[in-house]
Amino acid sequence: MTDLLRGPLHDLHASLDATFAPFGGWEMPIQYKTGVVAEHTAVRTGTGVFDVSHLGKVRVTGPGAAEFVNRCLTNDLGRIEPGKAQYTLCCTESGGTVDDIIVYLVGPEDVFLVPNAANTAEVARRLIEAAPAGISVTDEHRDHAVLAVQGPGSASLLDGLGLPTELDYMAYRDASWRGIDVRVCRTGYTGEHGYELIPSWADAPVVWSALLEAGATPCGLGARDTLRTEMGYPLHGHELSLEISPVQAGSAWAVGWSKDEFWGRDALVAERGRPVRRLRCLKALERGVPRPDMAVLDADGKQIGLTTSGTFSPTLKTGIALALIDTAAGVEPGAEVVLDVRGRKLRCEVVKAPFVETHVR
Repeated sequence: MTDLLRGPLHDLHASLDATFAPFGGWEMPIQYKTGVVAEHTAVRTGTGVFDVSHLGKVRVTGPGAAEFVNRCLTNDLGRIEPGKAQYTLCCTESGGTVDDIIVYLVGPEDVFLVPNAANTAEVARRLIEAAPAGISVTDEHRDHAVLAVQGPGSASLLDGLGLPTELDYMAYRDASWRGIDVRVCRTGYTGEHGYELIPSWADAPVVWSALLEAGATPCGLGARDTLRTEMGYPLHGHELSLEISPVQAGSAWAVGWSKDEFWGRDALVAERGRPVRRLRCLKALERGVPRPDMAVLDADGKQIGLTTSGTFSPTLKTGIALALIDTAAGVEPGAEVVLDVRGRKLRCEVVKAPFVETHVR
């Protein structure tokens, strides 16, 4: 743990008796005294707050900055206007996924990207290498913090603090709050109504403390993982990777297919409609907790896939998993498969995502 990076709130997490673990090169709070299930439930029924300041921040500026980013990343920035954010992907020329990213469109000459922590340097490197004269790409990883306020009570809590909440999904507003500049965006990674706040790195402790004083439950990466798995949301390194394309991962909706240019376009167009494997959601039909890298078997015991994520669902009170399954196996929602759980067979039903109802909009 001595070589891991620490965020601006590390000491505050420690004062709350957080349990820490490595994640993406950072020392991150996994859970607090209340435990993962209680934190998960707080987000589904009330308001939770996650410190995700480890996420990367990259700014692209200069004449034509938005057009340049649009020529690189998969989604079509032309679909949104300044003041909106967009989910997109950075791909290799062979269609693999370097990272999935939230892009904030500030204006035609200013784009703010939030990639995953472990991939920030590589995303920045690729953009710098491709940038034409006049375009500046700056890694601002430690300039900004990110706090995710999630749950059905999130709007009321932020209203009480005087932060803006009347935002469309994936819209953001830059606010001045108690003399602090905070970007507030209507997005998140839990499937609940929520917001992500982006203050400066130095101002993060003040914002975090105010959220907790207002009643938000501090939540760690353990609950973040169970929440996103219940939604069927991909996590890079699991459902997305250099070996897993957006088409295979069910993220083809974040590809601007009508665009003439973006990294990996030819490979993704060739794969579209006929990927060799597809991401499926599995719900356990008996006792047992799926984990990543478990073999998925058909009725004859033949391996047809591999789990990418697996956990116990606190909402459904059963095991759930995400798995990449061979397209040739013809597995569709309603079908039954078997997981090899350390030599024991666990029957699962293939279901449509999400596992539980979403309230993001």
